[in-house]
Amino acid sequence: MKSMLLELFSYKSTKIAKYIMRNLVTYFFAISFIIGLVVFGNQFVLTVQESIDRGIPFQELMPLISFNMIRDVPVILVLSIFLAVIITISQLYKNSEAIVMNSIGLGDKAFLSVIKPFAIFIFLFVLFLTAYAVPWAKHQKSVAEEKTNNASEFSFITEGKFESFKKGDIVFYASDSTSIDVDGEQNMEEIFIYASDNGNPVIVLASDATKYIDPESKSIYLRLKDGVRYQGLPSSENINILNFDSYNLEIVSGEVQKSLATFTEIEEKTTLDLLKQGGLLAVAELQWRLSLPLSILILVVFAVYLGKTSPRGGKGINILIGIFVFMLYNNGLLVAKSSIENGLLSPIIGMWSIHLIAILFLILLYQFRQGKIMYFIDKITIFNNKKKSHV
Repeated sequence: MKSMLLELFSYKSTKIAKYIMRNLVTYFFAISFIIGLVVFGNQFVLTVQESIDRGIPFQELMPLISFNMIRDVPVILVLSIFLAVIITISQLYKNSEAIVMNSIGLGDKAFLSVIKPFAIFIFLFVLFLTAYAVPWAKHQKSVAEEKTNNASEFSFITEGKFESFKKGDIVFYASDSTSIDVDGEQNMEEIFIYASDNGNPVIVLASDATKYIDPESKSIYLRLKDGVRYQGLPSSENINILNFDSYNLEIVSGEVQKSLATFTEIEEKTTLDLLKQGGLLAVAELQWRLSLPLSILILVVFAVYLGKTSPRGGKGINILIGIFVFMLYNNGLLVAKSSIENGLLSPIIGMWSIHLIAILFLILLYQFRQGKIMYFIDKITIFNNKKKSHV
């Protein structure tokens, strides 16, 4: 009788299987909607604020929101299916339905057999997103940013507003400015600059200025015209005053620009290009693209065991534990990715070590659920007691 029930259950065509799957899908879409609403709503508000602050037409920034949404969807889906499985299994135990299923031999393996098709579907979808859609979206975002001259916070200067560069070492103000031309230059009038030169304050006043990018170094400069440069405090006897016709001031180092461009370029490359290119950055990006889908398969098994609770147990504790596990897992992957990029971790070990650690914890959790860990602990305790008694 038990084997017959298990056989029927494995076909995913019974009412029990359909009931579990219906709850899982419902929770999955509900959680995805809530998380997406928070994440994308926040991005929308920030984009509107940037549009107002920078004076860029809002419609020009809208494509950036769409591309950011595609970029964030894989992580949202991974977290959503993880929490959905925890809640689905937890509800079965809260309603004592899982206890009845366990009594006829339908345990964790049976739950996994029902959840497996949906988990594999999400796995393949996330794999498609990370391997193809996300790199495409990042490339399209870079193209859109370049067209709107919004590739970075230094792409243009807003008139009538104090702005800081080089982590606050330079404070800039222009009473009037023009839009960026085809060559990427921007003209400004009535310039005030406060900077620091080896701890000494420097104040620069100029009637005109032009922001331009050096084609060789890729550094961003301000070419100041017809101005005066004060070095030192006004009350100091060692103050230096310099009148100039033309004065170039670097506001963004080319090394910073190149570093940002390198990381962005790697993230935009297709998976095939990364395989051909090789190198630490390419390997780190490849492992990251594979790690997110792979984490789904591991986290789903985690979720089945985390969802197993007592009907009288505290509500929401397993969800909090699940969120903590997800954050630990995801942050571990990010740290491993950064370590590979910086040459601190061998690509052979790479992110696979994080997955291996997660699997080991999963095995320990399974042994704990089966009561086998306590059995071994008791054995060790008995052994220790016998050893002490002989002494």
